Amino acid sequence: MTAAGAYGVLGLAILAEITATIALKAAEGMTRIGPMVIVAIGYALSFWLLSVSLQRFPISLVYSVWAGFGMAGAAIGGWWLFGEVLAPSALLGIAVIALGVFILASAMDPSAA
Repeated sequence: MTAAGAYGVLGLAILAEITATIALKAAEGMTRIGPMVIVAIGYALSFWLLSVSLQRFPISLVYSVWAGFGMAGAAIGGWWLFGEVLAPSALLGIAVIALGVFILASAMDPSAA
């Protein structure tokens, strides 16, 4: 798999994880069947795609990108869909995490995997 393809797979893993996390909130303590199904499928798909991207990249790169952008996406999704508050300090935290992920990813040699 090319690096571009592996980054695409990782991006899909992140989207699946964010979708599952947002559905977890919508499941209201796992009392709503529709969101529960989305949670199960979303996390299963996310972990499968994560494992596919690990065939090309080192775990330090894959997990940091997945976790960092997943957290930021879930926070933004909570704000957008559920009206959760994103204080300026929370936005700064998201920016710092994104910067950290960028620095870590820049320091990695994707061809080393």
